[in-house]
Amino acid sequence: MKILHLMIRVKDINSSMKFYTELLGLKKTHEIKLEDSILHFLKGDDSDFEIELTENFEIPQEGYKNGNAFGHFALETKDMNEFSRKMEELGYTYLYEPFVMPEANSKIAFVKDPDGNEIEIIEKL
Repeated sequence: MKILHLMIRVKDINSSMKFYTELLGLKKTHEIKLEDSILHFLKGDDSDFEIELTENFEIPQEGYKNGNAFGHFALETKDMNEFSRKMEELGYTYLYEPFVMPEANSKIAFVKDPDGNEIEIIEKL
C-alpha cells in the first residue's frame, strides 16, 4: 500500500498557501475544482507524497476543529538553522523550539499552520 496524500481543511487558503509554500517549501502541483470546494495539492521536491489543502466554499465561522486523536505530521529539513532563519524572516514562531532528541538521532521542532495543525520539523543528525 502506497501512501498518497494527507487532506487538511483550511479556513483561509491564502494564509495556508503562504505557510506551506513559502515556509515549508512545498510546491503546488495541481488543483481540482469541485461543486463545493477546491482541492489544492502540494508536494516537496524529494517526495511523491502530497498534502491536499481543501478550500470549502462554506466554512464554519470558527474554522475547523481537530479531534483529540490527531497529533501531528512530520516533515524533514536538511538544515534546521536555515529553517529557523526562514521562520523568523516570514514572521512565524515555533510551538516548540528546536532541540536534539538523541534517541532518534535528530534535531526536532514543532510549528503550527494557520489552522492550528501541529507539524514536526526534523533534521536528521
